[in-house]
Amino acid sequence: MQASERHRRYWRKNLRVTALLLLLCFAVTFGVSYFARALSFRFFGWPFSFWVGAQGAMLVYGLIVGFYAWYMNRLDREHDLADGDD
Repeated sequence: MQASERHRRYWRKNLRVTALLLLLCFAVTFGVSYFARALSFRFFGWPFSFWVGAQGAMLVYGLIVGFYAWYMNRLDREHDLADGDD
């Protein structure tokens, strides 16, 4: 396979996962905060909707960053682009 085809396939996969993760960020940012208003019980002394908006979204963002780093390391190894510092 030519290097240019391998490069295009690499960037196609990279753009696909980036778009999916950005969509997930959008859903967490706007979707969770919109639907959290219906959660009206108290959780550790705070309204549960506040906890979901403040803490739950941050956990999801951290998981997104961790998944992206893991996926890109795997993709780099798959396409022989790893820097060798593993």
